[in-house]
Amino acid sequence: MNQVLKLGDQILQPAEVFSLVAKYQLLPVLIKEIIIDQAIAEAEIVYGPEEEKLVCQQLAQQYQGLDQQGESFQQLKIMAIRSLKLEKFKEATWGGDLNSYFFQRKGQLDRVIYSLITTSEIGIAQEIYFRIKEGEQSFAELAREYAQGPEAQTDGLVGPIDLQSLHPTLVNILSKSQPQQLSPPTQINNLLVIVQLEKLLPAQLDAPMRQRLLNERFNQWIQAQMAEQKWQIQTS
Repeated sequence: MNQVLKLGDQILQPAEVFSLVAKYQLLPVLIKEIIIDQAIAEAEIVYGPEEEKLVCQQLAQQYQGLDQQGESFQQLKIMAIRSLKLEKFKEATWGGDLNSYFFQRKGQLDRVIYSLITTSEIGIAQEIYFRIKEGEQSFAELAREYAQGPEAQTDGLVGPIDLQSLHPTLVNILSKSQPQQLSPPTQINNLLVIVQLEKLLPAQLDAPMRQRLLNERFNQWIQAQMAEQKWQIQTS
């Protein structure tokens, strides 16, 4: 049996390599990369000489002093070209309907800045609410004094943060609020929260958002592809 890996004085046979791949849970990574290679090949993703030139320039800048004719640089180039093809695959596969996908997701992609005070005491929660409502003290002052969460260190301010990352109850409150609107104490799990929307930051389909959504669609696809795969290790 031919050796396939040598680490110092240790020589590993194919069966040992496969065993280690399984032991360290590297099979999902390997399967994922194989699926990606197959998809790129089937989609016949191509790139132009200018794009290849740009890749080489970026690598040369990132790895200054590395011989561009050497094996290490060429390996880096192969990996960079593969990344380029992958981005082209994402754009070719999901870029066409990204606008509609964005509007489906927009309610979750909007970001908010809000003020928050959490407490476990209903009496304190009601007192805080009425003090703020009557203008007796500012939200920031009361957050510093009473908040039981990390918001105590930020004068109660939280965000900007995606709505989708918040508790559903908070999402429901904030999505229906107007800026500076104070909501009465609401129970979330074992805590009472007093929350006030400070600012709504609507999501926009700019370049970073496009990339985020393309990555999201790709990740959904790759997870589905991996779930469908049937594989087994054969050592002989």
